[in-house]
Amino acid sequence: MRSSLRLINRFTVFGALLVLAIGAAPARAAPPAQEAPIPVKVVVVTMFEIGKMTGDKPGEAQFWVERDRLDRVLPFPLGEYELRMNDAGLLLICTGGGVTNSSSSIMALGLDPRFDLSKAYWLVAGIAGGDPLDVSLGTAAWAKHVVDGDLLYEIDAREIPADWPYGLLPLGAKKPNDIAGGWTVDTIHYELNGPLVDWAYALTKDHPVADSPGIARFRQQFAGYPAALRPPFVTIGDSLSSSRYWHGERMNQWANDWVKLQAGKDANFMMSNMEDSGTLTALRRLSRVGRVDLKRVLVLRTASNYSMPPPGKSAAWSTTAEYPEQGLPALEAAYQVGNRVVQALIAGWPRYRDTIPGS
Repeated sequence: MRSSLRLINRFTVFGALLVLAIGAAPARAAPPAQEAPIPVKVVVVTMFEIGKMTGDKPGEAQFWVERDRLDRVLPFPLGEYELRMNDAGLLLICTGGGVTNSSSSIMALGLDPRFDLSKAYWLVAGIAGGDPLDVSLGTAAWAKHVVDGDLLYEIDAREIPADWPYGLLPLGAKKPNDIAGGWTVDTIHYELNGPLVDWAYALTKDHPVADSPGIARFRQQFAGYPAALRPPFVTIGDSLSSSRYWHGERMNQWANDWVKLQAGKDANFMMSNMEDSGTLTALRRLSRVGRVDLKRVLVLRTASNYSMPPPGKSAAWSTTAEYPEQGLPALEAAYQVGNRVVQALIAGWPRYRDTIPGS
């Protein structure tokens, strides 16, 4: 009995001491309030940079950073480059080259909790290989269709059947330009918001895209190609995206056939690049959970080189030839034409936040 009482007394003393200790302990600080996501008006998507974002030889991002004063540097460890932003609501990402880099970088940005991208417009603005059947160097083309050029069958050129135009054919098909019956995937073709594209084109179609002596001399080699001989201009034309850097007259024929096959007879291949299908794939998935609005996406590509050689030159020479004037006219056109749309969206934000232009 006495031992039981001693045990009870010990628990009583221990309980009293515990109460005193709890009462004397300092109150735990409340967790810091989570900052509200930064509302973004426009995201400019560029793909490559040369060296730093400012002060050296420019890639696709540098003109935007310097001229639009994107001085706010935001670390982005899941991407290839830091993010840049200004107080007007313009955010820039440089994804890195190729479909895999573009898709992973855009997905990382879309899921970044620091940003509210639900009302943001997306402008892909970069250089490309232009089809001399449709464009000249420095030309800017707004795409209504983005088509993937990697998801297909390919056989070696030395084994192409004599009655085939090339060795590329759709997944599940038996021959080129035949998609009847067979399997495929649903990320080959993306149709953009046509009225928004028309609005962007109307806003920029008379923009005086700068010509230059270097690209003027180079395009004179394309005798018999009226569009390639023109000074640069603004147009509507579609984007073919492939991580393979393809080139040549036969491949250019394939590109034209492929875009029409996948996107319809009214589609017209004009610009070849290495990222757009990856960007659109990520944006489409992000749209499924309301992170982005797929109707607010624009793709602008400008011709830094042609997608096939001029008459009398080989595809092997043309594939690795230096871009005329190192592609600077096309970089300049991507910024100048694209920025007109960006500034119109920002200036008209009270309206365009909830009403998409052209709708």
